[in-house]
Amino acid sequence: MANDKDFKIKNGIQPTVYHEGVGTVVSNSESYSLSGASYDSKSFSVSSQDTNPRSFLFNNNGTKAYILGDTNNSVFQYSLSIAFDISTMSYDSVSFSITSQGENPSDASFNSNGTKFYYLDFTTESIFQYSLSTAYDISTISYDSVSFSVTSQEGSPRSFTFNSDGTKFYMIGSDNDTIYQYSMSTAYDLSTASYANKSFSVNSEETTPLSVVFNNDGTKLYMVGVDNDTIFQYSLSTAYDISTASYGSVSFSVLSEDTQPYDITFNNDGTKLYMIGSDNDTIYQYSTALTTNTLDLSTGSVFEITPTSDIQVGLSNPAASGTVSQATLLLDGVDIGTSYDIGGASYDSVNFSVSSQETVAAYLGFKDDGTKMYLLGFFTENIYQYNLSTAWDISTASYSNSKNFVSQETSTTAFFIKPDGTKLYLVGTTNKTVYEYNLSTAWDTNTASYANKSFSVNSQDTIPTSLFFKPDGTKMYVGGGSGEDINEYNLSTAWDVSTATYSQNYDVSSNVDGYPTGLIFTSDGSRMFVLSFSNSDISEYSLSTPWNISTASYVEAFDASTQATNMRGLSFKDDGTKMYLVSNSTDTVYQYSSGTGSTTATITYPSTLEFAGGTAPTSPAIGETDVITFSTTDGGTSYQAVQAIDGAK
Repeated sequence: MANDKDFKIKNGIQPTVYHEGVGTVVSNSESYSLSGASYDSKSFSVSSQDTNPRSFLFNNNGTKAYILGDTNNSVFQYSLSIAFDISTMSYDSVSFSITSQGENPSDASFNSNGTKFYYLDFTTESIFQYSLSTAYDISTISYDSVSFSVTSQEGSPRSFTFNSDGTKFYMIGSDNDTIYQYSMSTAYDLSTASYANKSFSVNSEETTPLSVVFNNDGTKLYMVGVDNDTIFQYSLSTAYDISTASYGSVSFSVLSEDTQPYDITFNNDGTKLYMIGSDNDTIYQYSTALTTNTLDLSTGSVFEITPTSDIQVGLSNPAASGTVSQATLLLDGVDIGTSYDIGGASYDSVNFSVSSQETVAAYLGFKDDGTKMYLLGFFTENIYQYNLSTAWDISTASYSNSKNFVSQETSTTAFFIKPDGTKLYLVGTTNKTVYEYNLSTAWDTNTASYANKSFSVNSQDTIPTSLFFKPDGTKMYVGGGSGEDINEYNLSTAWDVSTATYSQNYDVSSNVDGYPTGLIFTSDGSRMFVLSFSNSDISEYSLSTPWNISTASYVEAFDASTQATNMRGLSFKDDGTKMYLVSNSTDTVYQYSSGTGSTTATITYPSTLEFAGGTAPTSPAIGETDVITFSTTDGGTSYQAVQAIDGAK
């Protein structure tokens, strides 16, 4: 490691040469990390089932989810097509009423295998126990006639949770702002429960606590409340012993998403966090995996890190207390890029003609793994299916088969395939109606059959030209040619187009010249792309609230007219690194590489690092290197840190 950079001097420090004592940087990933938490821009509204949700939980593998609501006093069951991804949730139309036991629910839980269900009632101050004859299927619930009162400890119980083996449970209340610990002589059997005379107050952090949950080994505890709208993290020196808990000054605010956070939970490995709030009646998803780069001081004193993602920098194995231990870090600023960057897109000089099948290509789509391509014909009302021997490479496409849909529409303009390939939706300009089809073989459009379900969009636009669905099937978007806008609809039953109702629209006429003949959202709903038929421009919009088009704002555009005019279909590779367009003037599909927008990694540091001036430095700019020095004399209990050089090139 040589000093060959043109360093800018800061604090009067001039480096010499870094070539001795080069140390090892240990990379790792830490789950259940609030310090590395970030909102995924993924959410799911439960307002169609309950407008006062109090609890949210998963089954053991994340393919089912449940909410307990105070408005209808019921538990509602949902399915997830992608495990633990709430953007793929859909309501199962399965529920269970708890009104026979109480009418003011505040929390719920399962045992470890889903054969027992428990709910905490605020008014009766009791936990009620139920059995499920089929694990995690709430339609098979029956009351065990078993309950446990927590009145002796708390008059306003808000939340409870079990330890990993069901021999302990914990309850938090808002009267005393305290967590109480209980024991069960028979695991998960409330009839054997007793107070363990152990408690822990969270009053210093929150005066209205509403939810409490552990990490998977009981060494961390997380609490959220409505006074601060913040999740607080605690450490337990003895796992699952609440009397050994202490606050470590680590927290994460959820105020930007909801002002009434009622419940929190994690996925199985602690890399995702979920919060349900009653202000918006919505579940929000967060990432809680923190990539750490640790400087091992036992291996050297000079280190270099070139981050490829957001990281936290820490130190380990310093000299014993009383001895000075120092380290110098060269932190490089590099471009880690972003996907779906149309501003940096470029044509791959790869195309595929469909003229042997269709002379007026209308719309374009791909299978989720890129091994199939689908093309819609405007006048033929056919969907043509192609196989790609190399996924996402259209130069390897070959024609497979076609299916005619003229029975429902004679001027088809757009289609959409459900993310699991089991449903197809078509819209056209003759009937101004979205039609729903079932695919008996997933992703094989030749097996489509009409589901006898449809929805007219004529009241919003008489020339519907593009179509898209939210990944959980609860929202539908139709681009309109007469209004030059995007129309948003809510589906009360996911993927059932007959249950759609109009919500709102967004005018794209300022950026889209003519019909919007292509419409794509990113998987998290935070960005929208609209293709203009007249000038072959793709316009990008940012949505400050995912999937809510009223919050859209224009970002930039990409001009594809060099390849062809009259573009009528837009699609992206699943990771956003490839983009595809089809033109009805050339009857050809064109392939592009999406740019990787310039951005640097975010660098954070643990609270044990005390920077001069009290503020940690920002990440170095692309192409620059910062030099940061660390020192400790107390064996690593605390470190003093200084940004010695800012922006070497």
